[in-house]
Amino acid sequence: MDSSFFAYLQQLELIAFFSGYPLLYTIVLSIAGKESLRNHFKKRIVAALPFAYALVATLYIGLQLKNLYPHYSLENIQELFAQPFLKIWGILAFLFWIPALSKRPVFSLLHSLVFFFLLLKDLIIHSASGGDRLVIKNDMKVYTDSLLVNACSFIAVAFISFIFFLLTSKKKNSHP
Repeated sequence: MDSSFFAYLQQLELIAFFSGYPLLYTIVLSIAGKESLRNHFKKRIVAALPFAYALVATLYIGLQLKNLYPHYSLENIQELFAQPFLKIWGILAFLFWIPALSKRPVFSLLHSLVFFFLLLKDLIIHSASGGDRLVIKNDMKVYTDSLLVNACSFIAVAFISFIFFLLTSKKKNSHP
């Protein structure tokens, strides 16, 4: 098979994991900007964004490790990394587990924009050239899946954060 086909598949993997985050980020910020929400709640949901992005990166790393299994050889790793810059950039999203990086959610947005622009580039090239509509349809399906992955990740992180908040607030209220 052609190596460009494998590079395209790897690009689709990256789009599937990371390109939906900018829209999720925008939605969460617009919800957090509502006056009716309490200030503490706003801060908590916005603070959960980078951790949700890091969870998506963890899932991506897990997929890459699964793809390498059981042959963890240098040749297999080189074959798996047809687009090394983009893969390494995606793996670096794992660093948003570090609290110092996650304190500024805009960094996670900037990181994810690389993958969103990959999607935009694909859409512009194929729609401007009057190219294959199947490619555009496929990209939109992958983008929808990315939105679902990122939304589920955010919901999971927000839920865990809420449970942790409840447990710590009960401890503070029960001790004099």
